[in-house]
Formats: sequence, C-alpha cells, structure tokens
Amino acid sequence: MAIIAVAGRKGGVGKSTIAGNLAGEFAAMGRSVAVLDSDPQHSLVAWAKQGEGVLAGCVEKVEDGAATLKAQARRAEKDADIVLIDTPPGMAETAYQAALVADIMLLPCGPSPLDLFSLKEALSLELKARAERRSKKPRIRFVPSKVVMTTNLGRGLTASLKNMGKKVLPGIGQRVVVAEAVSTGLTIAEYAPQSAAHIEFRDLAKAVDKILKK
Repeated sequence: MAIIAVAGRKGGVGKSTIAGNLAGEFAAMGRSVAVLDSDPQHSLVAWAKQGEGVLAGCVEKVEDGAATLKAQARRAEKDADIVLIDTPPGMAETAYQAALVADIMLLPCGPSPLDLFSLKEALSLELKARAERRSKKPRIRFVPSKVVMTTNLGRGLTASLKNMGKKVLPGIGQRVVVAEAVSTGLTIAEYAPQSAAHIEFRDLAKAVDKILKK
C-alpha cells in the first residue's frame, strides 16, 4: 500500500498526464490502482470518460479538495496497492494536504525557466509538510517533463534539477502520441505499447516502484 502524489505550483507541466499514465503502468505490473483527481478542472475524470480503459475503472473525483483529500486517500489505500493523487496548480493547500499523506511526492518540471521558478515554490511546500510530519516522507523526486531533447533547455533540464538538491527520476518527452492516447480514454501503455512514450513511462514507474521497495 502506497500513496503517490503529483504536484506543482504551475499548470501545464504534465501532472495529470504523469498521474494517469503511471496508473496504467502500475496496473500493467499487476497492482490494483486508485487515482484521486483533486483538480477542480477534473482533467483525469474527463480523460477516463473518453474510453473503457484502465482509468475508467480507477479514477475518483475529489469533490472538496483540501478539506477531504487526506481522508479519501486513506480510504482508497485500504483497497488499492497504489493510490495516485493528481493535485491542482495554484492551490497550495490541496498540494499540502497531499504531502501530509503521501509516501512519495513527484514534482514534474518542464524546461522553461518559469517552470524551474515554480518548482522551487513547490519544493518549499513539500519540505514544510515533511517538517510537520517529522518524517522523511514524502520522499521528494523531480521528474523532467515535456522535454524536447533537440533544444538546449531540454538537454540541460536534468542537470538543472539535480542542482536543486533532490534526486531526478527518468524524464518524459513531449510526444504527440501521449495526447492521442488521452483522446481515446486510454493510457499510453494501452494505446501505444510499442512507443517510445510507453518506454519512458514504464521506466518512470519502475523507478518509483524501486523507491517504494526500499
């Protein structure tokens, strides 16, 4: 049983995409999965409704955000091996409540300098939650996201993240096939299992699973 939250102060860095596709990868590993969509836009709920894949059976809407998130996560944890929480941008209290209950906090970051500025704010929030818990949890990991390796910013993103003092997990590229999968209601593991995008999400899931086993 583990709770993994995906958070960030800025929108557009791939939080929902990462949460949804990690659900697909853990399901492919034979794990039971619950996904809590705490973003008021409920992008994951909309994604799940597009088809009849893994997400259709595991995504739950968090109606009251920060007020009920912790309790809903604990309930989900009783029935699922992996609970994934997708948190909204710009709503610090919801992300903070997720950090108070999560075992791992994934902080995606795109190659833009603006993404890096926002990441520092998110990191500060998660460290505050660890101090309140008096624990090493949540374990905090950065995830390079929407990376275009043909650009200087993309190639330098991992190094920039490492300089911020936290471990960096395998990155996710900017790929059209990921958006295509969303339009069908499927995860990349279901939609394009032979794609480079699937390999990236599979590697990310394996890295997260390795942390959970420590």
